[in-house]
Amino acid sequence: MMNAHLDACELVGNLHAHTVYSDGAGTHKDIGRGALKAGLDFVVVTDHNVYVEGVDGYQYNGDRRVLLLAGEEIHDPNRRPQRNHLLTYEARRELSPQAPSPQRLINAINKAGGLAFLAHPDDPPAPLFDEDSLSWVTWDVEGFVGLEIWNFMSEYKAHLTSWPEAIYFAFRPDLIPTRPPAEVLARWDRLLSSGQKVVAIGGADAHAWPVRKGPLKRVVFPYEYLFGSINTHVLTPAALSGDVEADRQMIFDNLREGRAFVANDRLAPSRGFRFTAQSRRGMHQMGDSVSAGFGLTLQVRLPGRAHVRLIRHGQLLRTWDASAHAVATVSEPGAYRVEAYRWAHGQARGWIYSNPIFVTA
Repeated sequence: MMNAHLDACELVGNLHAHTVYSDGAGTHKDIGRGALKAGLDFVVVTDHNVYVEGVDGYQYNGDRRVLLLAGEEIHDPNRRPQRNHLLTYEARRELSPQAPSPQRLINAINKAGGLAFLAHPDDPPAPLFDEDSLSWVTWDVEGFVGLEIWNFMSEYKAHLTSWPEAIYFAFRPDLIPTRPPAEVLARWDRLLSSGQKVVAIGGADAHAWPVRKGPLKRVVFPYEYLFGSINTHVLTPAALSGDVEADRQMIFDNLREGRAFVANDRLAPSRGFRFTAQSRRGMHQMGDSVSAGFGLTLQVRLPGRAHVRLIRHGQLLRTWDASAHAVATVSEPGAYRVEAYRWAHGQARGWIYSNPIFVTA
């Protein structure tokens, strides 16, 4: 499929946040204000096992606006140990009673016209707070749209081995995001190599918890801060119009197709990243399927210099150093994706993770 709207619009959003309706500390208005301050175009509230109706709409701050939508993070609270959290968007109804069977839940989401994403598939335990791992373990399911490959709070949990470490990183959140878990990326590549179309997203998992430890009191990771970190950028054929129903459909239709990338926007602004394929039929973008023919030119454009990696089914095909533009010719069928890294705080840190372009014979 050829897309004429490759550079039409890029919408930046966060797809994972919680309010007082579950285990968050803020209201929907608080989340909207945080998203506005962070410069987001949209934000989705995903409270645990509760679909909150009547909150969808635009919030404004002067000439800035953000589209706030309600989704849900569903899990079986009776399962021990806790596992299998599922992010659901656009089902627009309560489906948590289906949680004991992940496959039945996914089927119900699809029947309702929604999108199902496996939340934080590799999530470490937090023994400091007696919290078990919340990883996804039921991998024989089918019909889900994609994976949350990068989750800010899951990375923070890996540091919760002692109070000094927990406090240190609470005051230095810029040091937390390094890259998505290697096992999640490997799992994603295995699914892609099996022929599945699996869309990658990233999220904050924002809660804005107020924490007190002795004389120290702090809101751990305010909404505004997290909404400036791990985000999902969705490419759309037009800008937001202000029509809630039309805009939500445009966002999720393009997300479903994989016209999106995941970025750590705190590391460096990532607006303007593009991963495209040039064929005799024209230009194609992430999520598209295109015939290799006698050769296909893949192009990467970044808003800043980075270490760029081209990957097919988990195999590293080529790298570029300190580059803002990369070009490669490919002919082998498969799912091709791009990773970009920048050096910060003494190490190479993940910046941008594209969704694949699917090359066919």
